[in-house]
Amino acid sequence: MTSIYDFSVLNQNNQATPLEGYRGKVLLIVNTATGCGLTPQYQGLQELYERYQDQDFEILDFPCNQFMGQAPGSAEEINSFCSLHYQTTFPRFAKIKVNGKEADPLYVWLKDQKSGPLGKRIEWNFAKFLIGRDGKVLERFSSKTDPKTIQEFIQKLL
Repeated sequence: MTSIYDFSVLNQNNQATPLEGYRGKVLLIVNTATGCGLTPQYQGLQELYERYQDQDFEILDFPCNQFMGQAPGSAEEINSFCSLHYQTTFPRFAKIKVNGKEADPLYVWLKDQKSGPLGKRIEWNFAKFLIGRDGKVLERFSSKTDPKTIQEFIQKLL
């Protein structure tokens, strides 16, 4: 695999969604959780999305329950929570695993492209990968990185 466009993921309705549909856009890929101390980052993510969506920027939200079970519930429950509490409108996908033998192939590839604080391993919920218009991973941000601080990186790519 040479770019993000080589992957297909399951959307929140468990239907295959080729990432080819995002070709030419700047992407921020985030593994999320609704019951985490970092969950308020949804607000900052939504602010970024509203500010740059019309400039071909997308946030791809991948709920992950691997970190202390902090993303419980069905896709409908997760969507309801995010809509009610953070008014999120960016695309959300099916719950995935980001570490271990059952890690989604997308996350295996992302981690191979950019290491983080724990090497290739995703350290926690809300780790972020910034993808350029060419489908290549440009930056990896830790879980604790406030989405607002990523704005300058996004602006340079748009």
